[in-house]
Amino acid sequence: MTFSIRDATTADLAAITEIYRDSVLNGTASYEIAPPDLPEMTSRQAGILEKGYPYIVAEADDGSLLGYAYASAFRTRPAYRWLVEDSIYLAPEARGRGVGKALLKELLTRCETLGFRQMVAVIGGASPASIAVHKSLGFEMTGTLKGTGFKHGKWLDTVLMQIALGEGKETDPDLSAYPGTL
Repeated sequence: MTFSIRDATTADLAAITEIYRDSVLNGTASYEIAPPDLPEMTSRQAGILEKGYPYIVAEADDGSLLGYAYASAFRTRPAYRWLVEDSIYLAPEARGRGVGKALLKELLTRCETLGFRQMVAVIGGASPASIAVHKSLGFEMTGTLKGTGFKHGKWLDTVLMQIALGEGKETDPDLSAYPGTL
């Protein structure tokens, strides 16, 4: 499977909405129960992009979207501004084919370039595939929250993983540069 990674655009939102819809209805990566519609997904993407976070897609040679990923605030309080959370969603036909790993690798690079110092993965349903792809790129297990979600008739655990970006916590951040500026 060949594909390229590029910035997401508003033209991608119908496909992004469908990929997320499948994940909400059939998976445990998201703890949403009802999939959001196109206007809601449009609003969510705009909010992420307005804050300067990366939002990318994997596009197949035929122009179809195989998946998408973005970084966003883990928490909104100012001291957390150096920490981002990743989100990755794949079309069913793209799973297990390296698309998620490629998206995550690109997201790591972009977030480090922007000056972020840590990335956290909040893995709903303790997905073995998601844990494996994060581990393969250097994320470390930081904890498991037991029974945090109830979906598809069962209690789900949430796994937390983390990776340092750039100099991580070894040096002070540049407070005059994004994401230091508020």
